[in-house]
Amino acid sequence: MNTQRPPSIAAVAGPIACPPVSRREQLRLELLATVDSLQRRRADLVSEGFIDDYVALHWLEWNGGALRLTVTGTNMCQQMRGRLN
Repeated sequence: MNTQRPPSIAAVAGPIACPPVSRREQLRLELLATVDSLQRRRADLVSEGFIDDYVALHWLEWNGGALRLTVTGTNMCQQMRGRLN
């Protein structure tokens, strides 16, 4: 007598794949941590590629050799903080 159960649908289909996160969404998710690092004067903790992308998106700007949030960047931070609450 066969006592094995038939495989479940999940076992047959395999793991459910999540769609890849876009670069913009990845930047959005890391923005608060980036701003925190910059405020603590630890820009070395931020990926150089992230900084270039933030500047290209006008979320950060160079000001006298230092990075600061733009109005757009400030709005993005407020949106991300709103998601956390």
